[in-house]
Amino acid sequence: MALLTLPRSLPLTFPPFHFFSPRRTTRPSFVCSLSSGTGPTKSGSAILWFKHDLRLDDHPALVAAAETHRSVLPLYVFDHRILSRYSDEMLELVLFALDDLRNSLKEHGSNLMIRFGSAESVITELVKEVKATDVFVEEEVEYEMRQMIGVVKDTLEMSSSVDGNPDIVMWRTPFYDVQNLKDLPATYNDFKKLKLPPTSPLPPATLPAVETELNWGPLPTFSDLKEFIREKPGISNESWSLMKEMPVEAILKEKLSKPSGTSRNSLDVKRIEKRKLDKSVFVTQKGNIVGGGTGSVLNGLAAYLRYLEGTARDDWQEVHERLRTAETRDGASFTSLFGSALCLGIISRRRAHFEAITYEKERNGGFLSPFGYSAATVAAAADAVCSMEVIPASHWIFSSPLFVTDQGPPLLFQYTVVGNEGPATLLVHGFGAFLEHYRDNINSIAESGNRVWAVTMLGFGKSEKPNVMYTELLWAELLRDFIIEIVGEPVHLVGNSIGAISPGYFVAIVSSIWPTLVKSVILINSAGNVIPGYSSQRISNERRTSGAARLGAQLLLFYLRLNIRNIVKNFYPTSYDPGVSVVLESIFSFDLSIPLNYLLEGCEEKVIIIQGMKDPLLDSKAKLAMLKEHCAGLAIRELDAGK
Repeated sequence: MALLTLPRSLPLTFPPFHFFSPRRTTRPSFVCSLSSGTGPTKSGSAILWFKHDLRLDDHPALVAAAETHRSVLPLYVFDHRILSRYSDEMLELVLFALDDLRNSLKEHGSNLMIRFGSAESVITELVKEVKATDVFVEEEVEYEMRQMIGVVKDTLEMSSSVDGNPDIVMWRTPFYDVQNLKDLPATYNDFKKLKLPPTSPLPPATLPAVETELNWGPLPTFSDLKEFIREKPGISNESWSLMKEMPVEAILKEKLSKPSGTSRNSLDVKRIEKRKLDKSVFVTQKGNIVGGGTGSVLNGLAAYLRYLEGTARDDWQEVHERLRTAETRDGASFTSLFGSALCLGIISRRRAHFEAITYEKERNGGFLSPFGYSAATVAAAADAVCSMEVIPASHWIFSSPLFVTDQGPPLLFQYTVVGNEGPATLLVHGFGAFLEHYRDNINSIAESGNRVWAVTMLGFGKSEKPNVMYTELLWAELLRDFIIEIVGEPVHLVGNSIGAISPGYFVAIVSSIWPTLVKSVILINSAGNVIPGYSSQRISNERRTSGAARLGAQLLLFYLRLNIRNIVKNFYPTSYDPGVSVVLESIFSFDLSIPLNYLLEGCEEKVIIIQGMKDPLLDSKAKLAMLKEHCAGLAIRELDAGK
């Protein structure tokens, strides 16, 4: 995986990443971290804007605002820009978390204000109503969210009805004892050498009451919330949104099978019926992820960590059952079960880490072993939250979230865009690279009258590397979601890779399954075979493997996993990020059995094949001969090049 770490500088010819730049303000904004204010108590009031921090526990801004202001107004805004990135199950979690947050605030003598609309309009009106001198808001890594905070700043500055231009107080919950996240080393390996200690979580603050009589607003039902989201202006192609509701595996089964009268609904995964427990931490309809308020999530975490001990408690037994189902690979169950709660800030990452380490010390007489953790669940929790923290912090990426699994939180990935008008072109890098793969092409394509997007696929470069099962279908769904949610129009799709494993193949899958999203396709040294006479009957037979073949594959994979550290070091000496080996292992489980001629069937007239004739891992002449014979209509270009 070449260049999986953040480069200290990029070539001047490469378009800049869209890092968020704070706008100039008449009064300076500032960032608070762990420590609360130590100056004299202000006479004014403050607004605390909750977004992805739906808790009272371990909330530095809440502590600082309570100590430095006479009145604090907690606020949550149902803003389309935030809600649009959530699945239905995540929206359910939001409602459960807000209900718990409101009740917790009431127990502390306060309340939670609920408002609908754009955050800038809501906050501007409330600043005027309560005469707020400060607005506390959590600092974001994601580009669109940082943009939205900037819009709030600008709106407050330009509003003639706001007196004094209140400060925007940016805050964060530092996981490590470091003052400036941007000063962290560029590589994870160098970061580990610093041996920074994790900081400790804060207890809930004592809140001052709001002095003004206010309309706090009702918490909506799920149906109300869905109706509000459907009213979002600008959504013109509802069929595009429906594309995301059916897993790609189901579409392929339907496409590759003979018509049998089976309805689409019959392909949906059946919901697992579960007992309704009074203290269940699985609060959503699907019941796949841990949710509720902070207390509920901490209860689920306690059960998760104590998996090896067993329990007579029904609610903990339920967690253990879900854990076994979610453990698709070592440690994957933690993010699967708790990732959404961490994404919404129902508990903080350092609280999760603190609970895991505290339990580990309990198991070891108050000490931590230098040889690793004593329980797999402790290791999964501690490793997951540490990797979640360091990658976004050290990379400070221009990114956006997309869902890549049926359950769990959206995951951050990196992309850039060049050009303001013209046809949309999406560039997809090769395996082991990232978007800088196109550093010598992207500007010239944009200058010729195109709006050019380049994306770093999940698991590579400065995108997140979650502990999930990476497949060719998962990456194809990521491309689909990117086109729908980020680009918003059909694209000219370019996929590049050399050798057997290729995002060019993922591009072919997208063009085959979702043709309305793709104007044209350019495949550069793409993977995939050409199989004459390919049919649905043949696919069912070819996908079967003998027991001996499966055993051989498992033994090979076992050997490679044992030697993965040396393999990574030899091929990709700068690859140190957590999760790199998980992504690399995926190359041994890809299924490229659907041939290119089948995937490109029906869209040959809009496909260009570019093949480097010196590709050392492919018989280029033989492949092009097969493509010319069995894929009429393809435009083929031969290059005197390889890698």
